[in-house]
Amino acid sequence: MFKNPDLRIRTKQFALRIIRMYGALPTTTQAQVLGKQVLRSGTSVAANYREACRARSDAELISKLGIVSQELDESLLWLELLVESGIFSEARLRDLIGECEELLKMTVTAIKRTKSRKS
Repeated sequence: MFKNPDLRIRTKQFALRIIRMYGALPTTTQAQVLGKQVLRSGTSVAANYREACRARSDAELISKLGIVSQELDESLLWLELLVESGIFSEARLRDLIGECEELLKMTVTAIKRTKSRKS
């Protein structure tokens, strides 16, 4: 029903970047706790987007994309905390944060379009 191959690829690439970023974290307790949080939310973006692509109705699509947007927003929080706590520099995570923000905007737009189509 709903497929955006570009977004499918980008969400998977985002998950892979999150995995690589997690591998580069220091082994301090703080870094590992924040890292595990972003690892969970960042990788679930791709999984939930794939589920959205298999939605059987607009209502299901909106629900699944809502989960994607929540996971992206949560990922953004953890990335910001990694920077603001001094674990990673802003320059080091700038591109990843930017991609997260872009994916969030694209997902919100898809939700709005689907809702307006539904009306």
